[in-house]
Amino acid sequence: MNLRRDVFQAIADPTRRTILILVASQSMTAGAIASNFDTARPTVSKHLQILTECELLKQEQNGREIYYHINAKKMKEIAVFIEPFRSMWDDRFNKLENIMKLKMNHRQIKK
Repeated sequence: MNLRRDVFQAIADPTRRTILILVASQSMTAGAIASNFDTARPTVSKHLQILTECELLKQEQNGREIYYHINAKKMKEIAVFIEPFRSMWDDRFNKLENIMKLKMNHRQIKK
């Protein structure tokens, strides 16, 4: 499949993030997904197309209905990419928290 969009551009949109959250626990049809939004169904269909093009969602035909479900492999790739950044920021916040605790303790001792 020739991807037109970057996966991070796809998840930058709050509607598309909400769609991912909706289908994370169960497969849903486009109509079921659209019923969660106060927008036109073609708009939701466009979001589904983008998420499918980026391989974040997979389509599965069941009779006349097309069900969308999360592509766990692609989501794992995103998580693996983001993990070093999360770890770095966790480490920085922990260091900042320790500095703040030391300063608070130092102020209490001075009193």
